[in-house]
Amino acid sequence: MTLDRTDMRILRQLEKDGRISNQDLANAVALSPSACLRRVKLLEEGGYIEGYRCVIAPKRIGVEFEALVHVSMRPDVEDWHQKFVDALQSWPEVVSAQVVTGASNYVLTVRARSLDHFSDFVMNHLHRAQGVMSINSSIVLATLKRDGSVLDLASKPA
Repeated sequence: MTLDRTDMRILRQLEKDGRISNQDLANAVALSPSACLRRVKLLEEGGYIEGYRCVIAPKRIGVEFEALVHVSMRPDVEDWHQKFVDALQSWPEVVSAQVVTGASNYVLTVRARSLDHFSDFVMNHLHRAQGVMSINSSIVLATLKRDGSVLDLASKPA
């Protein structure tokens, strides 16, 4: 499937408001409701739309702390990568994890209720994970931008 300008407009509208009604979406992109729904279904089936979600304000529910954590692993530990990936799945504090190049193996985004909660997580879970050699944390003081659009990076449609 090749995306055209209408598909890109649909994606942009859905990215702004994933709860928009099909009628309002169709109006916004100048399509009939049936044509719009058909295109959305094709975009979903084609894997262009990975899902819809609710974005929760962490501070409103008592999650005040965020840190970026660089983790380096010991290469002499057998299956270190898989063991770490498995451990990640049981840690709700880790809200995202990336394998990276550079001085560390992983960068984790860790959320916690407080500094005490974060310290407990690092000392009693992260430090104890098999193969962890070093941890370097940067506390997030302010978030200046989040959730930029990948559509702005995509090639221009035909």
